[in-house]
Amino acid sequence: MRSRDRSERGAVTAELAVGLPVVVLLLVAVLTLVAASAAQLRAADAARAGARMVAVGEDETRVRAAVSRVGGPDAAATVVPEGDWVRVVVTCPVGAGVLAGLPLEATGQALAWVEP
Repeated sequence: MRSRDRSERGAVTAELAVGLPVVVLLLVAVLTLVAASAAQLRAADAARAGARMVAVGEDETRVRAAVSRVGGPDAAATVVPEGDWVRVVVTCPVGAGVLAGLPLEATGQALAWVEP
């Protein structure tokens, strides 16, 4: 029985060395998905807020300030008039901190009827 114990010595260390990078990679993937989902929700909310403001006649400076407040300081808004309607497209970077270097962006858009 003693010879068997010696042959298995270090097996747990080897399994941990193989399995730990997989666990870390899965954790990074899950955190990236959570950050992307949050950025998508912020972009959609900011686009809706901006579209409502444009629809009631607010000037574009105040619309951009509201989009920045709702979507975050890095949110960028584009206002596109389409006849009696207006489309607001907002893009937000996905990550902050460790994820800040990723070239991922979330986009949200909203369409609103411009009141006369």
